[in-house]
Amino acid sequence: MSMITERPASNPAGPHPARAAEGPVARRDVRAVLSAYVALTKPRIVELLLVTTVPAMMLAEGGLPSLWLMAIVLIGGSLAAGAASVLNCYIDRDIDQLMRRTKRRPLPAHTVSPRSALIFGLVLAAVSVALMAAFTNLLAAGLTLAAIAYYDLVYTLWLKRSTPTNTFWGGACGAAPVLIGWAAVTGSLAPAAWGLFAVVFFWQMPHFYPLAMKYKDDYARAGIPMLPVVASIRRVNAEILIFAWLTVLTSLAVWPLGLSAIYGVPTLVVGAIFVVEAHRLCRRATRGEAVKPMRLFHWSTTYLTIVFVAVALDALI
Repeated sequence: MSMITERPASNPAGPHPARAAEGPVARRDVRAVLSAYVALTKPRIVELLLVTTVPAMMLAEGGLPSLWLMAIVLIGGSLAAGAASVLNCYIDRDIDQLMRRTKRRPLPAHTVSPRSALIFGLVLAAVSVALMAAFTNLLAAGLTLAAIAYYDLVYTLWLKRSTPTNTFWGGACGAAPVLIGWAAVTGSLAPAAWGLFAVVFFWQMPHFYPLAMKYKDDYARAGIPMLPVVASIRRVNAEILIFAWLTVLTSLAVWPLGLSAIYGVPTLVVGAIFVVEAHRLCRRATRGEAVKPMRLFHWSTTYLTIVFVAVALDALI
């Protein structure tokens, strides 16, 4: 039964075909545009950053911070991370269209105009910093602004395009949410905060290098000097192993800084698995076997999540 027979029709001949299509088409267009703007913020990255922020806040508080403060930091942090990603997409629009992995992003796909993306990113950045300044403290707000500026102006504009050490120097951006969350609670930064910062900082190399290995040809096509593009497999393997070990050792060094076995035991177990996976990838690469780099990439995400869930549980219990 048609929709026309389900409601009174003022026009016996039925609605004009073009008008009948306007509503659904318009709704689809709105959804597509909204989806494109959300995609610019790279939601998966935002989620991962928040996984490290909340446990850091709980450890700083020694329990559960006020729900109001947590909400402000989560909203402000999400907006800040989204802003950094949107501006990253704006700056990288020239190389994104050259890479198979990124050519369907909203800007190379022409779903959103560069000007609109720039305005959107700047508005998100301004709102996030203003929110943190108004409802937390100036240290947290300053760290938020610094993280956005560093990621887009230092990493994206300069380091990413000029040096194979870009992942290392850019690691401070990904680790900044730990400091921001801690500062929002205490107004200062303690050794434990810097320890957790170091965990996330070192973790980013064994996390990202496998991804760069998988998309090595993409980065080469775009002229981006990621380490797997310009260095030997021996050099890439060495850095993966060095930073995997540094990640695990740093996570264990945080243990005496106010944490108990609730944190230490699971961190030790998943750290051992993380190191084993890193060695397995490097051994396969050295032998010229199929390396399956995304196995380490995905496991590294699981590793970091478990470590910070352990931080949260330790703070609560």
